[in-house]
Amino acid sequence: MAVIRKAACIGGGVIGGGWIARLALNGIDVAVFDPHPEARRKVDEVMTNARHAYTRMAKKGLPKEGTVTFVGSIVEAVADADLIQESVPERLEVKLKTLAEIETAAAPDAIIGSSTSGFKATDMAVDMKHPERFLVAHPFNPVYLLPINEIVPGEKTSREAVERASEAYTSIGMKCVVLNKEIDAFVGNRLLEAAWREALWLVKDGVCTVEELDDIMRYGFGLRWAQMGMFQTYRIAGGEAGMRHFMAQFGPALAWPWTKLMDVPEFNDDLVDLIATQSDAQSGQWSIRELERIRDDNLVAIIEALSKENDGKGWGAGHLHEAYVKRLGQAASPLSDAAAKAKAAKPRKKKKA
Repeated sequence: MAVIRKAACIGGGVIGGGWIARLALNGIDVAVFDPHPEARRKVDEVMTNARHAYTRMAKKGLPKEGTVTFVGSIVEAVADADLIQESVPERLEVKLKTLAEIETAAAPDAIIGSSTSGFKATDMAVDMKHPERFLVAHPFNPVYLLPINEIVPGEKTSREAVERASEAYTSIGMKCVVLNKEIDAFVGNRLLEAAWREALWLVKDGVCTVEELDDIMRYGFGLRWAQMGMFQTYRIAGGEAGMRHFMAQFGPALAWPWTKLMDVPEFNDDLVDLIATQSDAQSGQWSIRELERIRDDNLVAIIEALSKENDGKGWGAGHLHEAYVKRLGQAASPLSDAAAKAKAAKPRKKKKA
């Protein structure tokens, strides 16, 4: 299934909306089911920002935009879909109920992927009659720009389904990493959770504010991680002796009391108020849609910069980006109105109190 003919997205929130945008801007028709009364408005706003980002990065054009159709039931959404993406709220009982409805109505050869942030595919497939075609396909926000996709098969997921799913997601510009073992929260969220816990302690203990912590990340190691990741960065830090020297030099620090990762701050109203108040001071002047637009413009610029490094061959996400944009340009259609819509649309301004 290297080419997706029709997709279904069950859930149109932050992640579901990002999936819808990536699929539609790759020229794929998407059927959407989300009973939330504001779902259509939210998806439309995500599409507006996604078009803006794609017309900035895909300068050679885009394929004719796929049709996004909101339907009244899961049964109607998954009809004839060969890729079904579940992105409902992160509650296991909701996932189980939704997946049962999807499986009953889906075509026999359809791949079913879950956007879950932490549940195992095995646990979600416990009541499935055909768990061999179900797996976790965990992206990161914004789904339409960030290419990583953690593929995590369950105990009964077939090898064929993993291969077909990887081909399908790769065809829409994603970098698929198939995990060797099934674990809660996978790899990306485990790393993020560790940093998040330490960040909460640093702010709670008054070491820094949320803005100061973000500055340390975005002006420091965040730039390194954007193009090399952790291990490649630390290999360089070891100098000419490489990783072995780095491990010998900094390995003992693992025994020092530098983190509180096994100790979680009490999650109470005081902590929530502290974090939320500082976050408002840091970013309250922008609406969420404005922040999304700023984020997207920055991401496009960083990825484009990485695509020009290493003698024009690209580095990290930039290497994937070059091939993806070229493929979008080859499929570009004069009938596509994404550029016109992106030019005409402006993010909704935050209302002043």
